[in-house]
Amino acid sequence: MSRRGRSTPGVDGLLLLDKPAGPTSHDCVSAVRRLFGQRRVGHAGTLDPAARGLLLVGLGRATRLLEYLAGCDKGYHGQIVLGRETDSYDDQGAVTAESDASPLTQPMVAEALARFQGEIQQRPPMVSAKKVGGQPLHRLARRGETVEIEPVTVRLDQVDLTAFEPGPAALAEVVVACGAGTYIRSLAHDLGQALGVGGHLRGLVRDRVGGFDLSEAVSLADLEAMDPAQRLGCLRPLRECVRDLPTAVVPAELRAALGMGQALAIEGLTGVVALLDEAGELLAVGVGDGAVVRPRKVVSGD
Repeated sequence: MSRRGRSTPGVDGLLLLDKPAGPTSHDCVSAVRRLFGQRRVGHAGTLDPAARGLLLVGLGRATRLLEYLAGCDKGYHGQIVLGRETDSYDDQGAVTAESDASPLTQPMVAEALARFQGEIQQRPPMVSAKKVGGQPLHRLARRGETVEIEPVTVRLDQVDLTAFEPGPAALAEVVVACGAGTYIRSLAHDLGQALGVGGHLRGLVRDRVGGFDLSEAVSLADLEAMDPAQRLGCLRPLRECVRDLPTAVVPAELRAALGMGQALAIEGLTGVVALLDEAGELLAVGVGDGAVVRPRKVVSGD
């Protein structure tokens, strides 16, 4: 059996993947599934096909914990073309309008961009994975259907202009730190609207998800070149999926009760908490009310 087709039972962990531009996030999940021989694979937060960057991928038991990563803050850098609008809000779509952006200056763009910092209302692109009525918008768009997209509240903590090239199709390089659910393509479109010339996104890179950085990630090409043992060495333990949660050690005498999903008599814990053994390995995620902790997801022996 080839090393790429070898099945490795019990493969669990978090993979920090450097997604290339081109394939979808689902394509990358399929590639990881094949390379690790693990059917249970998922990701925490879609990255557009045209974008490159950090994709958090869970294998095995880690798939049950991805919800604790999906809401993490994100960091991006990319380029916004001003003077040209597209139907997808990026350079993969059809051009729908063009204007001369030559009058724009760097201070003008920086001032307009700064107005997007904080909590804002944003409409997702029609060509996106956002679901309306249970259907992804990109699927409706391919069928030629249009729907009313309600704006949503998103949070942008940092929106900085790092470089600017003036011209009829001006180029703005930006760095963005934002909350989950923010569309940088929509930011590019809305910036173009605010400046009166239209705009679209080009060359987006996601370089941070929560406390994880793109510099820590491994590429699909590197994974392809590795043997099975090397690939396993790229996986992070289950506790990394919940490392932003408060933790508590479960005494040995309560492990059996935890395995049966029973409430644990552990006082002083409130809210969602990661439950560990004495070695620091994740046993479960629970919810405490100050008197007891009730297991929500038990992963030990899962």
